[in-house]
This record gives sequence, structure tokens and C-alpha cells, in this order.
Amino acid sequence: MSPEHSHSPPSSRPPSTQRAEPQKSRSVMIARIVGIFCVAGGFVLGIQGLDQPNSPLLSMALGLIVIGMVAQVFALVRSWYLHSHRNI
Repeated sequence: MSPEHSHSPPSSRPPSTQRAEPQKSRSVMIARIVGIFCVAGGFVLGIQGLDQPNSPLLSMALGLIVIGMVAQVFALVRSWYLHSHRNI
């Protein structure tokens, strides 16, 4: 074996790892987008619910805000997990 073939380039990875990284970061982006839209929609419904105090809009708004915050926390934890395992 020749010396030039003994070392593989540092950027070469197995094909499964190259395909898995964009899918993992895609899940973080989807969670962030869902979180942003849910929080924004929750605030809009909450503002409309303040005009109509007997409607279920306030509870729906609170639910959307909670779902949005959970999605944002998931994205934060997932991105931290991916970043910590990428540096190993």
C-alpha cells in the first residue's frame, strides 16, 4: 500500500453520517418554526379572547403558547445534544 493511500482525508465520513446530519438539523428547524408560529398564534388568539371574555379563545391561546414553548425547548435541547455529539 502506498503512503498516499494510507491516510483518508479528514472530511471523509461514512455516507450514513452525512445523510443523518441534515435530517437532524432539519428537525431542530421544524421545531423552531412550529414554536414561533404557535407562540405568535397564541398571542393573537389571546388578544381576541380579551375582547370576548366568555369565549374559549383564552384557553386555546394559552394552549398554543405552551405548545410553542415546548417546541422551542425541544429545539434548544436537540441542538445542544447535536452540537455536543458532533464535537466528539
